[in-house]
Amino acid sequence: MAKMTTDRWISTFLAAHAAELGAASNTLLAYGRDLKDFAAWSARKPLDFATLSRADIETYLVYCDAQGLAKSTRARRLSSIKQLYRFAFEESWRTDNPALQIKGPGRDQRLPKILDMAAVDGLLAAARTHGRTANIRHRDTCMMELLYATGMRVSELVSLPVASARGNPKMLLIRGKGDKERLVPLSPPARKALKKWLKTCDNAQDHAPKPAPTPSRFLFPSRSKAGHMTRVRFYLLIKELAAFAGLDPATVTPHTLRHAFATHLLANGADLRVIQTLLGHADVSTTEIYTHVLDERLKSLVLEHHPLATDI
Repeated sequence: MAKMTTDRWISTFLAAHAAELGAASNTLLAYGRDLKDFAAWSARKPLDFATLSRADIETYLVYCDAQGLAKSTRARRLSSIKQLYRFAFEESWRTDNPALQIKGPGRDQRLPKILDMAAVDGLLAAARTHGRTANIRHRDTCMMELLYATGMRVSELVSLPVASARGNPKMLLIRGKGDKERLVPLSPPARKALKKWLKTCDNAQDHAPKPAPTPSRFLFPSRSKAGHMTRVRFYLLIKELAAFAGLDPATVTPHTLRHAFATHLLANGADLRVIQTLLGHADVSTTEIYTHVLDERLKSLVLEHHPLATDI
């Protein structure tokens, strides 16, 4: 086959990954960034993707370590390289896979930050009272209630189609990573907030100047290029609500509520496999991190309250 540039290697791999596996856009962007860094390093050597060796890839990983990159970042970059060379081998671009037997640096296990019920209640109360208008308050309350009731990722929340919320549903269909769908139950407060927000949207549409604009297909529409509220805007919104609730904004993110959803369910006896399904985790080992969170909380409770735990 004719010699391909590294850019062509990367672009072809990403296009195939998107088409065949339905990879999420964020996943493809991450692969692209990692592989472009590897390509830039290779070009400085200079090395060619078609001929570089296992030793060259290992040298690159040593370089990443010397740059002070976290274990998780180095592990992700190696994963991207492994995916690329597996694809290259399957497509006969190479007769070998130089990344096949390289072991990664592992990952530092970091326990997710969670919020207790008082903090969650504070955020929900802030959403009901903080917005400048009633419409904004209805929207913010709906978003916060849905996020805590379902454990959705923020990208799943902001892109919810309005059609999925019609008819006062008890279950919500969520389209997650890799276009995989899952059903999650809605709590009574979330259903109430959703009903109020839909009524607000319908009233706004009914009273819009004629001719009325075409209704948005998204539950949380905006003027963004995507047509719905962006992840960045919601990230800033939850920081505003945290400050209004008297919480440290640095400790509150959309993912913090996802963690709170899972941890609170587990603390109240939910099965780990059920939580895995609700969160949309492909592997239960990802969900198991929440058992460690509970272990840490239980240990701190014992050390704080047990009469024999005090240093003498």
